[in-house]
Amino acid sequence: MRIPLILILTLSTLGCSGRGAADRYLDEAYRHYAADNCEKTALALSQAERMLRSGNPVQSEISLLRGHCLERQMLYVDAAQTYLFIQSRYPATEYAYRARARLETLRQLGHYQEGTPALAHPVGR
Repeated sequence: MRIPLILILTLSTLGCSGRGAADRYLDEAYRHYAADNCEKTALALSQAERMLRSGNPVQSEISLLRGHCLERQMLYVDAAQTYLFIQSRYPATEYAYRARARLETLRQLGHYQEGTPALAHPVGR
C-alpha cells in the first residue's frame, strides 16, 4: 500500500515541477532586470517559456518583461510589437493594460506611431 502512495505523490509532484521551474526562472529574470542585465533577463525568460505550455497565462507577464528589456536596449519597434502581441493574445489581463500604457508612453516619446507598420532596413555591406 505504501509503494502506490509514494508513486502517486511522486507523479503528482512531477506534474507541478514545470510551473515551479518556470516561476524560478521568472524570478531570476526579474533579478537580472533589476540589475540592468537584459541579456541574462532574456535567457531566463526563454528558459521560463520552455517550462510552460503554450497559452499559459504567465506568458503575458513574460512578454511584458521582454518588452521592457527591448526598450532598455532601445529596440523600440520590437518592444511595441511585443506590447501589441500581449494586447491581441491576452486582452483581458493586467498585462494588456500595462502594455497599452507602455505603447502610449512610446508614442508620446516619439518611438511609436499607431497604425504604422514596422519597416525592416537591411544593413549595407
